[in-house]
Amino acid sequence: MIKIDLITGFLGSGKTTFLKRYAEYLLGRGHKIGILENDYGAVNIDMLLLSGLEGDNCVLEMVAGACDSDCHRRRFKTKLIALGMSGCDRVIVEPSGVFDIDEFFDVLYEPPLDRLYEIGSVIAVADADLSSELSNGADYLLASQTANAGAVVLSKTQLVSDEERESAIEHIEAALKKVKCDKNVRDIIISKDWSSLTDDDFERIMNCGYETSNFVKRGSTDSLGFGSVYIMNESFTREELLKTSKAVFADSECGNVFRIKGFSRCHDGWLEFNATSKSAEIRPSKYGQEIVIIIGENLNKDKIQSNFDRKQQIQS
Repeated sequence: MIKIDLITGFLGSGKTTFLKRYAEYLLGRGHKIGILENDYGAVNIDMLLLSGLEGDNCVLEMVAGACDSDCHRRRFKTKLIALGMSGCDRVIVEPSGVFDIDEFFDVLYEPPLDRLYEIGSVIAVADADLSSELSNGADYLLASQTANAGAVVLSKTQLVSDEERESAIEHIEAALKKVKCDKNVRDIIISKDWSSLTDDDFERIMNCGYETSNFVKRGSTDSLGFGSVYIMNESFTREELLKTSKAVFADSECGNVFRIKGFSRCHDGWLEFNATSKSAEIRPSKYGQEIVIIIGENLNKDKIQSNFDRKQQIQS
């Protein structure tokens, strides 16, 4: 049977960046892998970030949203069946940051997937610079994604102090307590600069498994108020991206914005943009699409649009 891993984590935690490193490790060990980007949004730009991995030993597939949850589940299952027939020995699923982890387990217990796949590891990525002021809905997602994880990998540890890292761990513990989960998360935390992760670290992650921890469910994630606003077919300079994203994060009327990411065309190629309220990164990219995605909670698309001063967007 094919091992299948889930890499989950809250919005902006760094799932795609970690997935890329994990996939490179597996490819280096001679595995043939499949990667399924499973997103509720109408556009999935994380596929562009992973496109450099695609080759004879790496198959990339995606499930985009813009449909109801039942339709999305059928697409998810269909893609998993296709990957199961592609000759991969390991499949990695990266869902949206707003994801009901029960969907992953439930689908894999359905035929024919129950004959194709064996659940390998559930890996939760958590920001070491985690905000202390998350909403109850955000805390619920954080807890639900951590409750079943076999490993919790902290991101951006090199950018924070020991005190800030400890505060993030305490926040995860508090979020678990809110949903009455008694999981001892400290036993499974990996807290290292990702550039210094060793083969032993990745071996531990690859074999971390998962837990079936009990916690109080809140029902569908669709009701939690999370969504995305898309600014499409517009180009921005480096300065415009930095200035506008800073304004959107600072403007409470835009909603509770967690992350702004995307690509923009510049005079000598593409720029990849990724920002949270605390930091922003812009770097050249071989690939691109004229799109900026604003992700958050209770978003006001008109107010966001006024900050970008552009006309083309959709909201999911």
